[in-house]
Amino acid sequence: MGRIGITTTVPVEALFAACETPVDVNNVFITARDPAKLVEQAELAGFPHNLCAWTKGIYAAAVEAGIERLLVVTQGDCSNTHALTEVLREQGVEIIPFAYPYDRDRELLELSIGKLITHLGTTWEAAIEQKRRLDGIRAKVRMIDEMTWREGVVSSKENHYFQVCCSDFNGDPTTFETEVDRLLEQASQRAADSRQRVRLGYLGVPPIFTDLHEFLEGLGARVVYHEVARQFAMPYETDDLVEQYQCYTYPYDVFARIGDIEAEAKRRDLAALIHYTQSFCFHQIEDMILRRRLRLPILTLEGDRPGPLDARTKLRIESFLEMLS
Repeated sequence: MGRIGITTTVPVEALFAACETPVDVNNVFITARDPAKLVEQAELAGFPHNLCAWTKGIYAAAVEAGIERLLVVTQGDCSNTHALTEVLREQGVEIIPFAYPYDRDRELLELSIGKLITHLGTTWEAAIEQKRRLDGIRAKVRMIDEMTWREGVVSSKENHYFQVCCSDFNGDPTTFETEVDRLLEQASQRAADSRQRVRLGYLGVPPIFTDLHEFLEGLGARVVYHEVARQFAMPYETDDLVEQYQCYTYPYDVFARIGDIEAEAKRRDLAALIHYTQSFCFHQIEDMILRRRLRLPILTLEGDRPGPLDARTKLRIESFLEMLS
């Protein structure tokens, strides 16, 4: 038993049931002391310059962290993952495949989860027991989300952090829950933010920019809805493990995501949306559909390498917020 790297949110219940420790390599990459250096290391190893920096960062982070087994989503995530896993497999990393069915077919999804459970040497019963345990933590993370958009006592950066961490619970659900409890206690004693802030929704994968939330708040805006990060925290309550990953919108088509965005935009009284796209990512194409379907002002931001916001992007954000006001 040991660590298993993951490249996106997967049924971690199966991993914990098998006494394995999931490690979200995305988080290892972006929280590294120098994530830009990891991207450079991948390029020195032969990865092309015009490739998503997240893919390169995941590769270098996995190598540096000594990941020997990697659970990879072969359908329902980035298409670059296929080639990435072939490179790692050639270097001796054991690859464990997992697939989300494109059409959300329950039978295929149940088969895929069951195959993972069998591969890890555990049982459905043990995985469901882990679900009950993790759902208690997820419910507390939903409270953090509520305290962000309803009460204004949790910052957007804090909210984003705890939602993203639900992909692997930082490898230790007990310690992570203690961290969640600590923030809930602190937030309950904070005074509500009395400033009239522009309420924004953030669409797309987590940003590669390191200071986006702080910059927005410095301009009098606040992200009160993180579309994909919120999905990592499994916001839909269900006792059914398969249904839980059917409701999870990220691996499927953009239209399910749009339904969630529209509902939350109304519930949270959003003024506008920021759609983040990663350079050289297929999700950039979906921006066309989002703009046609959604009835709120949208600012599309593109990020390439990890680091602070560049001057041009800052100017575009300032102009967008000025237009809204």
